Amino acid sequence: MSTWTRTGPVVVEVDGTAEGLRIVDYACLEAMRSGAELVLVTPYQAHTSFSPMTPSYRPKSPADLADAVARAAVAHLRHRYGYALQVVAETEEGSRAKVLRHAARHARMLVVGRTRARGPHRLLAAQSNLHLAARLGCPVVVVPETWKPSALDRNVAVGIDGTPLSNEALEFAFRAAADREGDLVVVHAGLPADHAGNDEDVDHSWIHRADQTLAEALAVWSNEFPEVRVTRFLSSRPAAAALVRESQHVGLVVVGSHAGPLPSDPVARRSIAAMTCPVAIVPHALTAQELELRRLVTAARRGEIVVPTY
Repeated sequence: MSTWTRTGPVVVEVDGTAEGLRIVDYACLEAMRSGAELVLVTPYQAHTSFSPMTPSYRPKSPADLADAVARAAVAHLRHRYGYALQVVAETEEGSRAKVLRHAARHARMLVVGRTRARGPHRLLAAQSNLHLAARLGCPVVVVPETWKPSALDRNVAVGIDGTPLSNEALEFAFRAAADREGDLVVVHAGLPADHAGNDEDVDHSWIHRADQTLAEALAVWSNEFPEVRVTRFLSSRPAAAALVRESQHVGLVVVGSHAGPLPSDPVARRSIAAMTCPVAIVPHALTAQELELRRLVTAARRGEIVVPTY
């Protein structure tokens, strides 16, 4: 797994569809905001279909078709945005996941599209993007194919839970808001276990603890990005529901996810599947201390050791 390169290029997947050009437009705007290079990547499979009923018909090779798709995307960008932006187009044979991981190994972000799948298929697509971000190491921005530029694009929202999982997500959100010269909404949602499912029992102590969690998490990044205006949002809603609601009022929602071969982030998966705006998945690699703590917790649940609670 690679590491997140903050100053690398913006990499975007090109699929050759008309809707896919909107994803390219989004990536282009991200590259121009940050002054980064834009890399267009077109994966393809090295096999062709052949019909014995038409032996004289020789279709173009997959490599030629991929080159044509890449050239069309570059022409689209030049027509709309001119030549001020540095653009590189690449085509590579292999599976989508393999090609994208290789192309974005030194990227500041990877931009991909979200299809109009519904129901379980949308959750499966969200899990696929989580796996991609977890194996890649850099943020993956999932853009709905219906995306269009709007005034809301300036504002960013990020969900935090007070754990190290939120560290990289919070950093990415501050940088995104600074690049957009917009505002940042920091969302801390979900009731503690002793209040779950009972809104009437939410007391001032929970609100105080949640506000303290936000203050501690924001202290470092507020000092580094003083130009970003931050709004704190506490909610007793489930975390996924609060983030989906906030996605109606911002241009980007940032969520943290676990890095590694088997990421398990149900809140992030549900949020990604239901968002109405682009979503940035920012992976968090476990440190040695976090790995040891996870091992102890797992062992305690299995009855192997006893973890003191005093």
